[in-house]
Formats: sequence, structure tokens, C-alpha cells
Amino acid sequence: MAGRFHMHKFLRHFRHALLLTSSLMMVVPGLAAETAEEFRLATEGYRYAFPRDHGSHEEFRTEWWYYTGQVTTKDGRPFGYELTFFRRGMPREQTKTLPSKWAVSHLYLAHFAISDLSKGRFHYTDRMSRAALGKAGAAQDRLHAWIDRWRAESPSAAPDTQILEAAEGDLAIRLTVSTDKPPIVHGTNGISHKGPLIGQASHYYSFTRLATTGTLTVGGESFDVTGTSWMDHEFGSADLDKNLVGWDWFCLQLDDQRELMLYRLRRADGSADPASSGTLIDRDGRGRHLVLGDFSLEPTSYWTSPVSKARYPQRWHLTIPSQQLSLELIPRMADQELSPKRSTQVTYWEGAIETTGTAQGKPIHGQGYMELTGYVERIMQKL
Repeated sequence: MAGRFHMHKFLRHFRHALLLTSSLMMVVPGLAAETAEEFRLATEGYRYAFPRDHGSHEEFRTEWWYYTGQVTTKDGRPFGYELTFFRRGMPREQTKTLPSKWAVSHLYLAHFAISDLSKGRFHYTDRMSRAALGKAGAAQDRLHAWIDRWRAESPSAAPDTQILEAAEGDLAIRLTVSTDKPPIVHGTNGISHKGPLIGQASHYYSFTRLATTGTLTVGGESFDVTGTSWMDHEFGSADLDKNLVGWDWFCLQLDDQRELMLYRLRRADGSADPASSGTLIDRDGRGRHLVLGDFSLEPTSYWTSPVSKARYPQRWHLTIPSQQLSLELIPRMADQELSPKRSTQVTYWEGAIETTGTAQGKPIHGQGYMELTGYVERIMQKL
């Protein structure tokens, strides 16, 4: 009975404290300013050190490790997948009333999704737990984030590889991803800006091309798969600007061996916030920072969810004039909407996409992932 009482307390703290976390937005609105002072802000001059920075940064309020990818079976059956681990530091005022073994100093949650692209079926599930009693956590000196038996981990003996595991019901993945390029840091001077104020930023880097092998299970049937994945890791503490309602985020892996990450922070009137930006990564792994004026990103068609009734932009036209790059971004299936019930309780769209277009007048193709938030309701309304 005592354990049940403390679990109810934990759930109440969780729902009051945690907003949608995502592969893009490392700054989380809603907590009072005095609470944020307990945590370190993301500021200029941060120096990355690996493998240390693959681990947890508990001095920052919010953090996540975010994997997406597209894989195929030996006979060409395609799938997309998402596996994400989130950490949320809790303010001391909310944790000091609990007995030590039940203390909720950090909350963890995870999202896991599989897109069965040939059959047009989307599957997802989620989990949440506290960083106590070994239920969930993250190492501070290397990559190892977990909830129960779900995990993302770099083995000590093979630091250039990462093991991804998640299973629930008749869905599962066990994948090994290996780095084809070094990590790329986004933004400028160690931070990725999300607003004009000091601290309205995150520390944000990615592995943009990860060779992927392993097994995927859907409908109780297991497949050997190979493909390519993308990994984001972000951490920070500050609040988003009150005028923002959501964001549109994209990662692309082009067949000329370049990659592209873009995010469009969206204001209440539908316009893009000036803090929107991105990174173009060349064949050798060097990044070029892109500001809003460097690219044009316009929706060309929409899809309405039969469940949430949200109207999502689906196809997009992207141009980067300085690179003579013109791309059409196209979902590989329309319905890739998640509505996690056990964790964030925020509905959003995240799924596999493909791209086709021209680079310097020559045909180019690619694949990637797209995330769309704030179309069901403004993100801040979930606090």
C-alpha cells in the first residue's frame, strides 16, 4: 500500500512537471524562473568531449537521446523506426518531501515506434519511470540510457557502436548502429539557439549517418534488417519564447553523402521564428550552419488525422539557394502520428520521409525523418 501511495505521488509530479520533449526542442517552457535557476543554462563556449558528452548531464534540466532510421529486410521490405529516451530533472522543492528510496530527482520516459511502410501500418508505445531502484537512468561518462530493458548503449569494448533495444508485445528492435561520420555540433559557439534571450538554447549534436544492422519484430514476426540511422543528443534548461506554438524538424540523408538538419520554430501566426536554423553536413563530415534566411521551407499538401483531427503539413518544398539545392520532402506513409498516453500525453507526427530533387542541376534523392508538433494544440497547454 505504501508503494502504491508513492507511485501515485510520482505520477502526479510527473504529469505536472513534464512537457513534450522532442528531437528538436531542448528548452522546455512552463516552470517558474526560480526553478530554472537550480539548473545550468546552455551558454556560448561549451566545449564537447567524447565519449563523456554522450552521457547524462544532470546539471541541465532536460535531455534526450533520439534515434530514427530506415531499414529493409533481405527481400526489400521497408520499415522506419524511432527510439527515444528523455530525462527531466526535477526541482528540489518537488522532491524533498519523498522518502529517499522513492525520491524523484530525475524522471525518464521513452517513445518507441515502427512504421511498416509496405503495409501502411504504424505502431507505437511509450514508457516512463523514475531514476530510482534501478528502474531507469543514464550513465554520466558514456552513452547508456535505459528504462527497464529498453536501452541505448555504447559497449566499452566498441565505443564506435551503439546497441538499441526495445520490446513490447509483438513489437521489438535489437539494432547495432555504427558511426560512418564523426558527431556534428549544431549551432554556433557550442549552442543551438532557440530564442533571443541568454540561455534560450541547447547543446545539440548528432550522428548523421549510422550504418544499421540487427533484427526488427512486428506482428510477432522477426526480420533481419540493414539500413541507416540518425541520432540526436540535446541538453539544456531554459524556457521557449511564449509566442511559439510548435516546430517542424527534418533530418535528411542524401545519396551524394551529405546530410541536412533543419528546424522551423513556428509562431502563433504560422510564421517562422528567426531562431529557426539548421546544419548542412558535407561528405567529409564538416558542418555549415544555416540561418533562417539561408533556406526556404514551404508546405505543399496537408493530411488530416482521423484520430486527433489535426491538419498536418505533409509534403514540403525545400530550397537552399547557396547550394543550388531544391528538394521535395514526401512522407513514406501519411499516418505516422503518435499520441503517447503513459508519458508526455502530447500528440505529434513523426515518421519516415523520402526526398527527391536537384543539386546544382543534377538529380538527387535521399531519405530521412520529419517531426511536426503543435498542430493538435499549442505545446504549452500541456503543463
